[in-house]
Amino acid sequence: MNIFNLLGDASVPNWVRDSFPIIQSILVVLVTVAAIVIIISVLMQTSTADGGMNAITGTNESYYGQNKGDTREGRLKKVIIISAICILVMTLIYFITFAIYRP
Repeated sequence: MNIFNLLGDASVPNWVRDSFPIIQSILVVLVTVAAIVIIISVLMQTSTADGGMNAITGTNESYYGQNKGDTREGRLKKVIIISAICILVMTLIYFITFAIYRP
């Protein structure tokens, strides 16, 4: 049962039947690529001596700590955040298309 049956229209348009499986396949590939990017970015980060406690407490004691976004670690952190947001959005779109059309 798909959403068109719930709305009272039993016929699914041809473009929906043809395009949604392709869109879903593309979304799965993009989520996989974004997950691989996150894994590689996390492995490229250097470990810190404090064990990440500054991230929990939110303290930045130095000028370097306040401008960390311009460094390699800051860029890797931005890549991880952007990739995670992409995974979230693409997964939501996937399940919305799955709710609209299920073969």
